[in-house]
Amino acid sequence: MCLLLQKKTKHTLTNMMKQLLYTLGLSVLLFSCQQQEITATYTPRVLTANEKFNESIEGKDSLFTILSKKDKNTSEAKEAFNVKFKDTLVKIQINKADANSAADQFSSAQFVNTQRTAILVQLADNSGLTAPAYLIALKNGKLDVVSLYRPSKGKEDTKYTTGINKMGRTGYLVNNDFFITNVNANVYLIKRQNPEERIQGEFILNSPDKSTLVFLTPSSLYQVNYPSDEVSDEKFSKPAPQSDAERNSWIASNFRWAKNKKGINFLKFSDSNRIVDIKEFK
Repeated sequence: MCLLLQKKTKHTLTNMMKQLLYTLGLSVLLFSCQQQEITATYTPRVLTANEKFNESIEGKDSLFTILSKKDKNTSEAKEAFNVKFKDTLVKIQINKADANSAADQFSSAQFVNTQRTAILVQLADNSGLTAPAYLIALKNGKLDVVSLYRPSKGKEDTKYTTGINKMGRTGYLVNNDFFITNVNANVYLIKRQNPEERIQGEFILNSPDKSTLVFLTPSSLYQVNYPSDEVSDEKFSKPAPQSDAERNSWIASNFRWAKNKKGINFLKFSDSNRIVDIKEFK
C-alpha cells in the first residue's frame, strides 16, 4: 500500500514538473513574440511632379515616431535614426530588384510639416558617396515612400550631389533637384538647365521672398523660381571670382533684384555700385 502511494506521489510530482516546465516554456515563447520587432518594407516610388504631403490626422499624437540611436555600422559614434509608423519599423528597399537591399537606418530624419505626417530622411551610408534621400509620409491615409532621386549624366555630379541642405526656415534643397518647403511639406522639382543633368552649379542665394534659388554655374547665375517653374539664366561677361568673399562682393556690386512682369524676383546685371546687401550672401 505504501509502495503504491509512493508511486502515485512520484507520478503526480512528475506531471506537475512537466506542467510547470510547459508553462515556463510557453511564457518564454509568448514573451519572445511580444519582444520581436514588427517591420514593413516599402519600395519607394518616383516623384514625377510637384506634390503636397501635408495630410492631417485626428488627435494630437503623431502616427510617426523618430527614434534616435548610435550608428553601429561606423567606427565613429555617429547618431542614427529609425522611423516607426504606428508600431511598425519602416524599411526602404533601395534596389527594386534586390529584396536584401532593405534598410531602416538613417543618418538624418526630420519632420517637414506641422501636422507631423511627413519625414525627410537620408540613408546612413559608408560608401563615401552621397546617400539617397526619401520622403516618408502619410498620403491618402496610407504610408507612402517617395524617392528624391532623378537620373543625371552631369560631368560634375559628384561635386553637386550634396544630399539634404537646410535653407534656413524655408525648407530643404536636395541634390540641386528637389526643394521641400518646411511647415507644409510641398515638394518641387527644380527645373534643370539641361534636362539630362542636375544643375551643375553651387547654390549661393535665395531671393528676398524666399522663392527664387540662385545657382552659380561656370558661366552664369542660373535662377529657378520653384513655385512657378520660371527660370532666368544671367550670363557673365567675365568669370566670377573664385573665393567666397570676393565672389559675394562681386555679385552684390554687379547685380540687383528685379521683378519681371509676373512679379517674380530674379537677379539682373546692374551698373550700380551697390544694390544687393552683402549680408544676404553670408
